[in-house]
Parts: sequence; structure tokens; C-alpha cells
Amino acid sequence: MTNETHESPVWLITGCSSGLGRALAEHALDRGDRVAVTARDRVTVTDLAEKHGDRALALELDVTDPASVAVAVHACEEAFGRVDVLVNNAGYGYLAAIEEGEDTAVRAMYETNVHGVVSVLKAVLPGMRARRSGRVVNVSSFGGLAAFAATGYYHATKFALEGLSESLAAELAPLGIAVTIVEPGGLRTQWAGTSMRQSRTRLDDYEQTAGRRRDATLAVSGRQPGDPARAAAAIATIVDTETPPLRLLLGSDALVGARARLDRVRGEIDANAALTTSTDLVRA
Repeated sequence: MTNETHESPVWLITGCSSGLGRALAEHALDRGDRVAVTARDRVTVTDLAEKHGDRALALELDVTDPASVAVAVHACEEAFGRVDVLVNNAGYGYLAAIEEGEDTAVRAMYETNVHGVVSVLKAVLPGMRARRSGRVVNVSSFGGLAAFAATGYYHATKFALEGLSESLAAELAPLGIAVTIVEPGGLRTQWAGTSMRQSRTRLDDYEQTAGRRRDATLAVSGRQPGDPARAAAAIATIVDTETPPLRLLLGSDALVGARARLDRVRGEIDANAALTTSTDLVRA
């Protein structure tokens, strides 16, 4: 990403304590950019500030707390003058059949995965609009394109983020601000490990569907095919392009899965095309 002042770009990344967020912060800092490295617990990211000096700003940021968001964004703009690249990365998963879902836990996940993104966007976008430039990267998932048993509520948050991001992209494009939805497959992070939450309820009738997939999801932790460092490099590559794509899949598993999903959807649409068009108003 180029900058009229020829200064290094400024990133603000949420959820940097581990996983993709941390890998992306490290990559941006290693290449000489400036980064507001944020986490709910600032202590988890202070080592990056110590390593990279005044190019890294370690900040406490809880995306579910609008006051925390406002303070962090203000601190970034005070230190670096602006935000060129916003990465909404903070989020987590939840395992449960739909009937097993606990209302409080589901609402809490929406607060982070959806409403938290909106809160950060509203804090950062005024500056980007004023400068008529910027990049917004919303981290979704392959699970924002396709859904499976046991992760329905997580998919719902990511499907919501996808729709939000498409509308946002249309609104911001005339203002010189590009939006990209990043859709990783299985990255070797703690998403399926210590970060994963799950319902305490397990109903026998769902053991062969949601129950089996719960166990499989947890079992894959630490064996995912995707490399967070390589994923971070890919994100930086599209941020630097003049016209970033609306969507970026990450990982061969995401690519194979997305193509299969599109084929299934097209097949169902084509198979029912006559019935679909039969609902049009018949004109005399």
C-alpha cells in the first residue's frame, strides 16, 4: 500500500494475542510498517512493542466495549496520525447443535464476531473517509461460505459478517476505501483449541451429526494444514494492491471447499429454475 506522505503504513489489528492476528502484526512490523497491536489483555502483546520500538503500539482493546474501542483508536491516531489498514480479526468459535445452544453464550459470540466489528469500523472509518483512502480487512472464514453441523451459530456470525462487508464495500468504494473479506480454511492456530467454546448440553439425538463433528473439530487442533505466517503474508500482499479483491480465500482446503459449495448451489438453482421463474407475475 502506497502513501502520499511516503511514511510507512499504519495498521490497527484486533485480536493479536495469538493466531492469525499475531502473525499479521509480526509480518507488518517485520517489513517496516507501523502497527497498533491490540488485545483484550495488553500484556499478551507488549513483547511486540518491546521488540519493534516506536513502530509498535501495544493497546488494550475489547471489541465488545465501545469505550475501549474509542480509547484504542484515539491512541493509535494520536501516536501514528491515522489508520491506513484496519484488520477486524478478533473472534472465536462455538460448538453446539442449534437446539443445544446456550442463549447467553451465543449472544456473547455475536457481540464479538459481529457487533464488535461494527464498533471498530465506526471508530476508524471517519478518519479514512476524511483522507479518502484506506483498507479494511474483515476476517471471516470458509465457514462464512458454507455451514456444517455443530458450528451453526459460528457460521451465522460469519455469514452476517460477509453480508455486512459486501454492503460496506459498495458504500466505501466511491470514497477510495477498499474492503476485503478474508476467508481462511484450517489455520494452525488455537481456534479449535483453547479459544474454542462449546455448549455444556449434548443431546443424544444429535450425536451422529453435531456430536460427531464437535469431536472431530476439537481433534484437528494442532493438525490444521494452514500456516498463519503464510496467511499473514497473503493478506499483506492484497493490502498492497491497487485494487484489492472483495474476497480472499486462504488455504487449499478453503479453495476446494468453496468450489464444491458453489457447484452445489449452482446445481440446486439450475435444477429448480423452472419452479423459480414460475412465480413471476403473468402479464396479459
